[in-house]
Parts: sequence; C-alpha cells; structure tokens
Amino acid sequence: MEKDLTNRHLATGLPVHHITVIRAALRQLPGHRAGVRPGRKILIRADAAGATHELLNWLIRQRLSYSVGFTLPDTITDELAKVPEREWQPAYDADGEPRPGAWVLEVTGLLNLTGWPRGMRVIVRRERPHPGAQLRLTDRDGHRLTAFATNTAPGGPHRQLADLELRHRRRARAEDRIRAAKDTGLTNLPLHELDQNRIWCAIVALACEITAWTQMLAYTEHPARRWEPKRLRLRLFSLPAQTARHARRIVLHLPAHAPWAGLVLDGLTRLRALTVPG
Repeated sequence: MEKDLTNRHLATGLPVHHITVIRAALRQLPGHRAGVRPGRKILIRADAAGATHELLNWLIRQRLSYSVGFTLPDTITDELAKVPEREWQPAYDADGEPRPGAWVLEVTGLLNLTGWPRGMRVIVRRERPHPGAQLRLTDRDGHRLTAFATNTAPGGPHRQLADLELRHRRRARAEDRIRAAKDTGLTNLPLHELDQNRIWCAIVALACEITAWTQMLAYTEHPARRWEPKRLRLRLFSLPAQTARHARRIVLHLPAHAPWAGLVLDGLTRLRALTVPG
C-alpha cells in the first residue's frame, strides 16, 4: 500500500511538518496500531523538499520505504559525461512500456552521500524536453535531468531502475488530489473570519477524504474510481433519494429509473461487505 504526500501547500519546508503530515496519513491506514512501526510495505513519496537528513533518518527509524526527489549537484553533468551510453536504461511511460527519448541511470556511486542514511540510492532520469520546455543551466546536451532517492534495494520483481522511476513519478497523483480539493471548495475561502475559514478548510478536507476512500473501496474496478468531483456530483451525489425507517433500520430508497442508481447500489453493497476496521 502506498501513501502519496505533497508539500506544496505546507507553510514551510521544515521536516517537522513532513513528519506531522506522514503521521496523520499513517493513522488513516487500515490496520494501524499506535506505537507499532508500519514497516517497509508502506512507501512514502515526496518531492525534493522531502530530501532532508532529518526526514529520511526519521523514515528509516520507522522502517518505512521512501522515494523522494533529490537535487543533483552542479558537478554531476561532468560525471555523467564519463558514463558509457550503454549504461543508460530505457525509462517507462505511464503504461510501463519503454518511452522513446528517456533513460534512467543509478548514480549512487558518483555522488558523495556522506551523512545521508545508509542504503540510500540515487537514480537519475534523462529525457528530451517537451516542445517549448526551458532547459536549466545544469542540463547537458539538450537533455533534462531529474533525480530521486530511495531505500528500495535492487533485486526482485518491479525493482528495475525504470520500475522504481515510474513508481516515483506516479507521486504526481497528489496533484490530482489538490485539483479535486479545489473543485470541492478549496478554491475560495467564502467566509470573513480566520477561524471560520479554518472550519471551512476542515470540512473540505473531510469531504475529500470521504470521497477518496469511497472511490477506492466502493468502486475498485469501475471507472468511477477516477471520476473528478464534478462528475461525481452530477452522476452520483445529486441522485434523488428518500430515507425511511423500517424495523428499527434506516432504509434508503433510490429511483429505479435513475441511470446511475445501479452503480450507487453496487457501491453500497461493496461497502457493507467490508470488515469494520479494528
């Protein structure tokens, strides 16, 4: 199981904020027990702001796996120029197929990683920039260079460099959650007082959490799992219904002629079949 994190909406880049967010995320995972370290089966992903000694050391103490963006030193371009071209491996696209114009390479041995946690690996992605993209001074020979650090050891299925790079790049799903939060009410703060808007943000966050878990648990194998909030409101959340009490139970009546009523019923049936956490 993976938990995606993003730090772009945090007030600062201090590790304490990352740790606070990660702890809150871990408490939401099924099977979480206070005082028990989650283990390597949990992967923490973050951008380059998460590549700090304090955060990575804390993740190691918690026995967590990590994949975080890593800022390369300016001297790396000279070192990469000495690497034979055959050492570069093709990168994968979103479907896990080789992507033309993109390659990956492990550069752990080319960097001075003194002070960083033991077992940390640094992997570089080299690619031809998209049309219109601006190159940086550190880019070489017209290729864009990006890197990430991970403590996932080599060997085993889905542990090739291209697999690990694709796994890290999928952290961009956090941007989807930010977009969904804006569509759920985070775009504007409608109230006048600070405390009122804090309550509003808490309600938006709660709505996003409920929506995300509902899509993941109720519609695991249906395209509705990836529907945006606007489509969910149009097709599911605005479905007319009535509640009634019968035999000390609350019964939900849905219109049989509604086009998405069957999907709602399937989702409710799936949720009822789940074991209660704890």
